[in-house]
Amino acid sequence: MTTVAEGAVKRLLTSETTASLRTRYEGSNICTWIGFKHINYLVEEAILCHFADADLPARALYAEHGLGVDIVDLDTRILHALYMDETVRAQVVPSAGDDDTFISFTVSLHADRDGADTKVVGANAKVVLRSDSYVEAAGEPPAELARFVTDRLSTPGAVAPEPPELTGADLTAVTTSLSAGRGTSGPDPVLDLLTSGKNAFGWKWRIPYPYCHFSERLQMSSYLRQMEEVVDLFLADRGISVKTLLDERRWIPACPHSRIQILDEALMEEDLYTVYTVENVFKDFTYTSRMDCYVVRDGRLVPTATGKVTHGYALIENRRDWNLINFDERVSKALRGES
Repeated sequence: MTTVAEGAVKRLLTSETTASLRTRYEGSNICTWIGFKHINYLVEEAILCHFADADLPARALYAEHGLGVDIVDLDTRILHALYMDETVRAQVVPSAGDDDTFISFTVSLHADRDGADTKVVGANAKVVLRSDSYVEAAGEPPAELARFVTDRLSTPGAVAPEPPELTGADLTAVTTSLSAGRGTSGPDPVLDLLTSGKNAFGWKWRIPYPYCHFSERLQMSSYLRQMEEVVDLFLADRGISVKTLLDERRWIPACPHSRIQILDEALMEEDLYTVYTVENVFKDFTYTSRMDCYVVRDGRLVPTATGKVTHGYALIENRRDWNLINFDERVSKALRGES
């Protein structure tokens, strides 16, 4: 059985850490504000820094012990905007109960606001260690880490959606179109089945290798990209695309809250079926939606992830300022699926 440095696991599970992180230029898509996806990337980076500070960096865990660090549950609230070229202070607090098979992390991002240290983001995450079975057998994990090791990703306690059963006709269509292209939001028998009777939008997409890690599986950061992409496609499908409202009104989507839970593994070059369902429009000010992801495997639909996201709209006042605004009738009807 392999071992780790003395005291490393204790530091991982009990020591609070602080890291100085910088926002990524790529995440500044509208003026100089950083989008929710890249804010979540900062949370992920803070957790990886915590592993490294405990002398258990992700690279060494994989290379030496065959263990992949995987975030399987990420729940993030954005309290204040983050900006291009901004440095944040990330505080990471770990915890794990005696019977937990995952490590919990509370992550807070702090930034200067008018001379005061201000909490701008709060997040909770669950992390497991995935035993490698693709390149070579991992062997027995270090005893101190063994309870966090899994041979398949999932979020403990997460509730998976109950997928419909596929008929023979559906399965034939899926088989003939598998990995045929980068994706479709048009006619597809599985998408039709998943969205029927719902205020929902469906997207079929072939998982490319840049979205995967550890040689085979879709990672949490890629599900964040998936959530961002499906919202963009949904809005365009409803006639209120991001560019349309930017050009016409200088409105941009604003996301204060997101959560994604991995339920099972989705693999490179599988077709991922993503269903985006609007669940509630609250006082024409915010709306909450659900994202469910599936693959077709062994003749059935397998849920691989589920998530929630809240959106509002902000009016761009100038290159520096924006304000949240109420939806008008056109946007409200589009979100509700009303003609």
